[in-house]
Amino acid sequence: VQLVESGGRLVQAGGSLTLSCAASGLTFNNQAMGWFRQAPGKSSEFVATINRLGDSSFVASSMRGRFAVSRDNAKKMGWLYMNNLKPEDTGIYYCAARRTGVVDTQASEYADWGRGTQVTVSA
Repeated sequence: VQLVESGGRLVQAGGSLTLSCAASGLTFNNQAMGWFRQAPGKSSEFVATINRLGDSSFVASSMRGRFAVSRDNAKKMGWLYMNNLKPEDTGIYYCAARRTGVVDTQASEYADWGRGTQVTVSA
């Protein structure tokens, strides 16, 4: 499956953004999705994951309550909703897909990756 992220931009602290992930390929409906981010000079960080049916999701503890994730298999789309953004949320956000339908927080478990979309949060 191929993945393309969009929606990243410059936003002020306290603002909101919705990132989109468009998927192509026949296997998307059977694949769990994940969102990861990488800040400048830092390693990749898990953000959120959602199972293939969209009825089970998990958000990293540092973002819980501010971020949420969803998907629509008919549209082959996934979304990351980000609220009350902070400067430390700045980074490149990637969506990824597993070869199985179960959620996972480890980047190594995801086989397909998009190229990322830049989110910049100003103070």
